[in-house]
Amino acid sequence: MIVRGHESVLVQGITGTQATFWSERMKEYGTKVIGGVNPKKAGTQHLGLPVWGSATDAAAGQDSPIDCSCIIVPPPGVKPAALDALEAGIKKIVILTEHIPVHDTMYFLSAAREAGAQVIGPNTAGIATPGECFVGFMPAFNERVFKPGHIGVISRSGSLGTLVCLNMVQAGFGISAFIGIGGDPVIGTTTRDALQCLDEDPNTQGIALIGEIGGGMEEEAAEYARGMTKPIVSFMAGAASPPGKKMGHAGAIVMGDKGSYAGKKKALEAAGVSVLATPSSLPDVLKERLSG
Repeated sequence: MIVRGHESVLVQGITGTQATFWSERMKEYGTKVIGGVNPKKAGTQHLGLPVWGSATDAAAGQDSPIDCSCIIVPPPGVKPAALDALEAGIKKIVILTEHIPVHDTMYFLSAAREAGAQVIGPNTAGIATPGECFVGFMPAFNERVFKPGHIGVISRSGSLGTLVCLNMVQAGFGISAFIGIGGDPVIGTTTRDALQCLDEDPNTQGIALIGEIGGGMEEEAAEYARGMTKPIVSFMAGAASPPGKKMGHAGAIVMGDKGSYAGKKKALEAAGVSVLATPSSLPDVLKERLSG
């Protein structure tokens, strides 16, 4: 999923402390935040924006459909918030909250598929389109990290994704889009989905893929990468982790050979992806791939 500067964004949970801070940053950067949702504060103003009781109420007052919702509410409230956004006809939903019950996540992701909506997260740092907008926690306003350009970055981890964006900018590149898919075991946008999104984006010329051990998303992405012409470089976190032990994100667990570093590296390299030992080496190899 990529959100563009002209697209409208509704923040569900806008009056919370973190939501307030990041909604201000999004507005300052140019994200078209139209207001927020808090059922207990419906009819008030916050950050100079209207607060509605629900996403459906917000949608009813618009001249055109709301393009994107950013959900930052406590875990028990995410399922009803997501269903409210879907009922409002919102087709792009970014869920920042973590520790959501898995059965809740499975329910609203199923509903999103039926509605033809895209979901980023849960447990994501968000997405950024440098020079246009961002939705979430990513510091798109810092040009040392998110200078506009033509390299797309995909990451489960917000911190590793930020580091790779920084490395790319320091090497003279710019970022076309950052897609933080989220660290939970069940998420709405997989690595493969994000890879296809950047493959279809005309502003993206090369891709940095940041993965980690656990699950099979990188192997599935490798199948799609076989048919791509855009160069892809990758860093896989967790090369030294012991088998059978959960490391970091909820999805990062290796059982036997499944989800292992070696298995992911083999699958990606067989698809033509350059898998490198350190994040700092990605820009140099990408330069070689682009020039070659």
